[in-house]
Amino acid sequence: MVSLRTIVALALLGSTSSFTPITPRGMGSRVMHTSTMMAHKQTQAFTQIAQARGGGSMTPGAGAPATGGVPASLIASEPSKTGAHVGERWTKNTKQLATVGPASSTYAMLEKLFVAGVDVFRLNFSHGGHEEKAELVGIIRQLEANYNHPIGILADLQGPKQRVGVFESENGVVLVEGQKFRFDLDSELGTATRVQLPHPEIIGTLRPGDSLLIDDGKMRMTVIENGEGYVECRVDVGGKISNRKGVNTPTIVTPISPLTKKDREDLEFIKTLDVDWVALSFVQKPGDIQEMKDLIGDLPLKVMAKLEKPSAVTEYLEDIVALCDGIMVARGDLGVEMAVEDVPVIQKRIIRECQRQGTPVVVATQMLESMIESPTPTRAEASDVATAIYDGADAVMLSAESAAGQYPELAVQTQQKIISRVERSPYYRDANDRYSRHRPTEGTSTDAITISARSVAQTVGAKAIIVFTNSGTTVVRASNGRPSVPIIAITTEAKAARSLSLAWGVYSQVLDFNHDLAAQEFEALLGDAVTVATNKGFVTSPNDLVVVTAGIPFGIPGAVNTLRIVSGAGPGSWPRCYDSNGWTLKVKPAESAN
Repeated sequence: MVSLRTIVALALLGSTSSFTPITPRGMGSRVMHTSTMMAHKQTQAFTQIAQARGGGSMTPGAGAPATGGVPASLIASEPSKTGAHVGERWTKNTKQLATVGPASSTYAMLEKLFVAGVDVFRLNFSHGGHEEKAELVGIIRQLEANYNHPIGILADLQGPKQRVGVFESENGVVLVEGQKFRFDLDSELGTATRVQLPHPEIIGTLRPGDSLLIDDGKMRMTVIENGEGYVECRVDVGGKISNRKGVNTPTIVTPISPLTKKDREDLEFIKTLDVDWVALSFVQKPGDIQEMKDLIGDLPLKVMAKLEKPSAVTEYLEDIVALCDGIMVARGDLGVEMAVEDVPVIQKRIIRECQRQGTPVVVATQMLESMIESPTPTRAEASDVATAIYDGADAVMLSAESAAGQYPELAVQTQQKIISRVERSPYYRDANDRYSRHRPTEGTSTDAITISARSVAQTVGAKAIIVFTNSGTTVVRASNGRPSVPIIAITTEAKAARSLSLAWGVYSQVLDFNHDLAAQEFEALLGDAVTVATNKGFVTSPNDLVVVTAGIPFGIPGAVNTLRIVSGAGPGSWPRCYDSNGWTLKVKPAESAN
C-alpha cells in the first residue's frame, strides 16, 4: 500500500525551486507567467495577486463566462449593508435554499437574501404563473452576473395533490368521532354524510383498514367498506371538513402518475428556462423518477426527489436515491402521513443513505417557521436547524419564512448564523471525521484521488482542495468525503457550477480553458487554480498550500488521475516558500521523502 507520505512526495515531483508568480488573467486571456524575481519582488507580486478581485462577468443564460473572483464589496471585512457578516456568507459548508414569493420577488430583496447566505433559490410552481417565474429567473441571473458568482435555481413542481369536492354549505360540515362518512365519485355537492373524491384510481385502490387523513392530518378516518365508485369510512379523529381540503392516503401506493397535467405543462415551460434543478413532489417509487427523467431527456437539468410518502422511505429509499441527483426531506407531508415521532429518525436515515451513495440532500419544512411573523426563532427551531447540520445535510431550506414572511432577510441571516456556529463546533468536525473514516467507496480512480486529496490536505495543512471538473461528478464525490477544508470546483460549464451550489463545502468558479489541453500545459492551469483560491480569499500567503485534482487530458468524465500540491506562490515555486527568514524549503524534496 502506498503511504500518505509517498503520495505527498509524488505530488511534489516535477517542480522547480524557482518562483514563477502568476497574475489573474483578464477576460478570455491566459494566465501569464513571468521569470524568476528577487525575494522582495516575489512578496510584492503575491500581494498584487491577493488584491485582485473580479475581472469578468457571467452573462445570464450564457455558457462559460470569463474568470474572476467575487466583487471586493463581498470580500471586504466590514459587515454588508444587510447586516450579515461576509465571512459567514463565504466560509461555510452547509448551503441555504430560500423559497421566492411575494415577500422576496424583487431584485433588491433577492440581493439581500443572496448576500445574507442563500446559495439556491426555489421557485414554487404551486403558486404563480409562468410569466412571473420567467421574470424571477431573469432577476436571479442578473444578480448572478453582477456578483460573478454561480447561483442555483430549483423549480419545484406541485405534484398530484388529492382534494375533496365542494359542499352545499360554504362552511363545510363538522364530523364527530365514530360517525360514518362516504367518499364517492358523484359530482353532487357534499353533505353531512358524503362528499366527492374525484380520484377514481384512489377509490379503486382503498380497502378496509386503510387510512385517510384530511386537511394535513387534522382529521383521520379508516375505511370500513369499499364498493363500486365509493369507500365508506369511520371517523377516528373528528373536525371540520370543507371545500377542496387535501386528502392523504398513507397506507397505499397511489396508482397514478407523479406528474399531473399541470406538472407536465410546467415541466415543458421549465425546460425553456435557465434553471438548474427540478423537484418532483410526492415521489412514491423509482418509476416516478424515471418518468420525469424520460420527459427531461438530454437536457442538463438535475432531478431532485421530494420524499414525503411512506412508501418512498420504507420500501424504495435506496433505489430512489440511486436514481436522483438530489433528495429533499420534505417533512411537511411526511409528518402528516407518518407518525410525528418517526420523522426525526426518518430524517437521519435518509441523510445517511444519501451520504452512503454520495447524493446531495436538503432538509426542508418548518426550519424557522415562527420567523414568518417573529423576528427571532424559537429555541427549538434553532436546535432543529443545528440537528440537520450535525446530521450531515448538504443544505437547509426556508419555505414560507422567505416567501411570505415578514422577515425574509433576517430569517436567512439567522439560519446562516446557526450554520456558522455549528460548523465551528468540535462536535461537528468529529461527526464529519467519524463518517469519513467509514464511508463506502466505489473502488474507482476518482474515489482513490478524492480520498487521497482529503488526507493530503489534512496532512500538509492545505487551505483548499481544488477540483477541475466537467460535469461536477468528481466534486460531489469529494464533497461527500467531508474534508476539513473548502472545495473549489473549477469548470468550463456554468450549468455544472450552478448545480454545485447545493453541494456541501463547494465553491464554484467558471473558467474558459480548453478541454483538449495537453498534460504538459497543466502547469498553466495550476496557476489559474491558485488565482481562483486567492480571489475567493482562501489563499492569503505565498506559504499557503492547495491540493489540486484533475483528469488529464480534460473532457473525459470520471477520469481523475492527477493530484498535485501547489503553494500560494504558484506552480513551479514549491517546495520553496517564503517566511520570516526569506525563501526556504517548506517540505522535504520528493527524493528525500520515505
